[in-house]
Amino acid sequence: MAAPLSASPAGMPVLRVTPGDAAGAYARTMNGAAGPDFGAVLSQAVDSAIATSTDAERKAAAAMQGGNVSLTDVVTSVERADATLQTAAALRDRVVQAWQTIMQMAI
Repeated sequence: MAAPLSASPAGMPVLRVTPGDAAGAYARTMNGAAGPDFGAVLSQAVDSAIATSTDAERKAAAAMQGGNVSLTDVVTSVERADATLQTAAALRDRVVQAWQTIMQMAI
């Protein structure tokens, strides 16, 4: 199985799924094997986003108070938090779009 997440040159996470991974996931689904709970995965993603934001806020506050935090660490943390927020907003937009599409379907 390939590494599911890696980093792009810009530092953004990239999900890599091979055809074998997809076929294996489909086979597990057909055999009744349950994967991780969607709610648990979503909760973990939200917790991770909050932790990223909190880390950026902590480093920025420490730098403003004259703490031993390098400017590079502050900028990197803030940019990571910004990228996380943009990803969350894009995901929200896609979920809303999918919901609207489902609601327009004829029964």
